[in-house]
Amino acid sequence: MANIIELSKVDKIYKGAVETQVLFSIDLAIPQGSFSSIVGQSGSGKTTLLNILGTLDRPSRGEVIINDTRTDILSKDRLAELRNEVIGFVFQFHFLLPEFTAYENVLMPYWIKGGKQTKEITARADRLFEQFGISKVKNNLATRMSGGQQQRTAIIRALMNSPKIILADEPSGNLDSENTDAIYKIFRTINQEAGTTFIIVTHDRRIAEQTDRIIEIRDGRIVMDILR
Repeated sequence: MANIIELSKVDKIYKGAVETQVLFSIDLAIPQGSFSSIVGQSGSGKTTLLNILGTLDRPSRGEVIINDTRTDILSKDRLAELRNEVIGFVFQFHFLLPEFTAYENVLMPYWIKGGKQTKEITARADRLFEQFGISKVKNNLATRMSGGQQQRTAIIRALMNSPKIILADEPSGNLDSENTDAIYKIFRTINQEAGTTFIIVTHDRRIAEQTDRIIEIRDGRIVMDILR
């Protein structure tokens, strides 16, 4: 299986009054269609690594290749294009726009991409709302939904452009166990049916054990990489 992400000798150093190195010589390959987790304690470097994987940050040294494109040397505009075309983000906080409905929030990335709202796009949105079990509230303002419904809407938004990669940073951190289990079952279904690559950052070992690969970060280094 071809790799959709490759990191080679990646360092991350934050400069300031005191220079701080957060990542040390990270080598990592993520196969297309895989379902992986990154675990580590607070301050271990896992979120910095996720930001580099998502092109939200650049390495201080090393190479990053995503979808056959070397991203560490791209311009900001090209990085933004690649993110919108290839990567979907799911965060612990949903970041929905409160003045828009759930449906409008979901379509926002497609509008940003400059696409027209065709029947096919509308049908895709409707299918996703149905799959995530929140069709009845899709016309509600974001503020008129429960926390679980808001997070599911945010996940649908991330999936709307059919990204090849989903990067999820503690996506169920604000949810109860029932909503958490339901969301991870849907993640797995999408992974298996659409071949979407999932990388989930979590501090919860129970969540990590539902993935096929566990990558542990400690003090900015990969200390464990287990295929299950």
